[in-house]
Amino acid sequence: MQTIGELFVEITRRYMGSGRPAYMRKEQGSYIGIGYDRLHADVLAYALALDELGLEAGDRVGILSENRYEWVITDFAVLLAGGVDVPMFPSLVETQVAYILNHSQSVLCAVSSSYQLRKLLNIADRLETLEGVIVFDDVPELPERLRDRIKVYRLRDVFARGLELQRSVSVQETMQLFLNRTRGDDLCTIIYTSGTTGTPKGVMLTHRNILSNVEAARSVIAVDERDVFLSYLPMCHSYERTTGFYTAFASGGTTAFAESLETVRTNLREVRPTVMTSVPQLFERMRNGIYAQVAQQSPLRRKIFEWAVAIGLRRLREHEEQGRISAATALCYRLAERLVFRKIQQAVGGRLRFFVSGGGPLAPEIGRFFWAIGLPIIEGYGLTEASPILTVNRLDDNEFGTVGKPIPGVEIRIDDSGEILARGPNIMRGYWRDPEETRAAIDAEGWLHTGDAGCWTARGNLKITDRIKNLIVTSGGKNVAPQVVESALKQWEVVAQVVVIGDGRPFCTALIVPNEEALRAFLRAQGIDASAQLAELCKDSRVLRAVMRELKHYQRDLAKYERVRRVALLPEPLTIENGLLTPTLKVKRKEVLARFADQIERLYSNLSESS
Repeated sequence: MQTIGELFVEITRRYMGSGRPAYMRKEQGSYIGIGYDRLHADVLAYALALDELGLEAGDRVGILSENRYEWVITDFAVLLAGGVDVPMFPSLVETQVAYILNHSQSVLCAVSSSYQLRKLLNIADRLETLEGVIVFDDVPELPERLRDRIKVYRLRDVFARGLELQRSVSVQETMQLFLNRTRGDDLCTIIYTSGTTGTPKGVMLTHRNILSNVEAARSVIAVDERDVFLSYLPMCHSYERTTGFYTAFASGGTTAFAESLETVRTNLREVRPTVMTSVPQLFERMRNGIYAQVAQQSPLRRKIFEWAVAIGLRRLREHEEQGRISAATALCYRLAERLVFRKIQQAVGGRLRFFVSGGGPLAPEIGRFFWAIGLPIIEGYGLTEASPILTVNRLDDNEFGTVGKPIPGVEIRIDDSGEILARGPNIMRGYWRDPEETRAAIDAEGWLHTGDAGCWTARGNLKITDRIKNLIVTSGGKNVAPQVVESALKQWEVVAQVVVIGDGRPFCTALIVPNEEALRAFLRAQGIDASAQLAELCKDSRVLRAVMRELKHYQRDLAKYERVRRVALLPEPLTIENGLLTPTLKVKRKEVLARFADQIERLYSNLSESS
């Protein structure tokens, strides 16, 4: 298979008539399945309607929507009809949407709701190439003045027209005509990187780029038609699109759409997935949530939990060091599973085989905890420019603190500066309408310069140390990878978010967003009154001293120059909404440094007090 269209035709033909759901979505309080027969018919009708609307091979089509069935069929229909889709985060504001649609020269845009439609209508006068909008939800008739500015189609009407056209054509011949429009090296999608700084760049990925990545991933991560996936990460991002969408589909598995980020915990119990892609932030929240619940239980139950986790870690350590589990540990683990772990496993549906973690570094302690309780996490590494997967740990070859070995077909090397370079069939064609940035990213030998620093472990696994541009050089000339320090601090459940600072400074400091419940429990255990508002606690000198004393324990394995000497506690979290996180939940360090400049300066005042 050379194109996404060919993948779609092959998989739908294989499972049509099977009665198995390709997708599941929540309707009227419960999940219902959508079979391959309906999927095939919907996509063909959609593609026929797009063709009649004048979509030509290579035309760009924006998608501005949350994860849902309509997102999937829009993607398949656009690609089948020969188009190139341009997915966008639904959280983007109007100016960002206008930039992407204009820069990509999109002729159509599919949106999920009247809320997203309103964004386009508000900027219609600024959209240079857009000719029409397709809306998934039913929307009322537009006022005359708005209909003059932009042509809006309801998806139900697009379907109806497509079904009419379908009655007068041969399905098989039409499918083949569509497939003939696209080749493997043709452009499939333009994904605009959210970026932590600067203007977003449009990453050009071909059909071959993505499919080579899908097949390589499937060869090392065992998924098949029996698997059920729960999708909550944005499909507009390359990580979820390749792993949670295309890889799941190519395997014949079933994908259920989470209703929202807030309902993931409930949806896990409803869908009972066997595989789930996620990001480190979710695992951190899950572990903190488990410990918060345990803290409220009786002393006996707390001791049983601590014993069970210790047994799980011992079992893990024996397997790592000896390649086998002792009979005594195996017996204790079965008891721990019955008393403790099974309840936690049931909270995520009871049949999860493994999680996949990407999009950022997973602290080794978090990984070990989940493996210990019977919920393995496979950590990988990649970037949008690589479609995105470059390396991944394997279930039978996992090394905590690393991102595993390269997937088949991908070459990785580390240059003299410590930067990770990658080459393979998954590497992007370049940046859309930006040859200068393309030349800066991909050298004459085809190596993609990732911007990440890393090294190899003795076992041949890749270890990411940090983003090269994030590396801190103290005023004393010491190089500090903030990611390493932040991972150490986040071992403590009180630390929900952390940003380490120190570039050009005499020592490292940190901005910490505390887990409020864990912070109050810690303060009570220290004999400190924890009844005040969180904002007041964050400014209390007694609280700050107690926090620093505790953090020394978590920094004991760091070099002296790496250790954080002072901290500021922030009562409000870093979020997408307040502009301090990217849509993929990465910290915008530049914005954080600007927003909290005063607090940072206070951390470096009275230097004589810091030893």
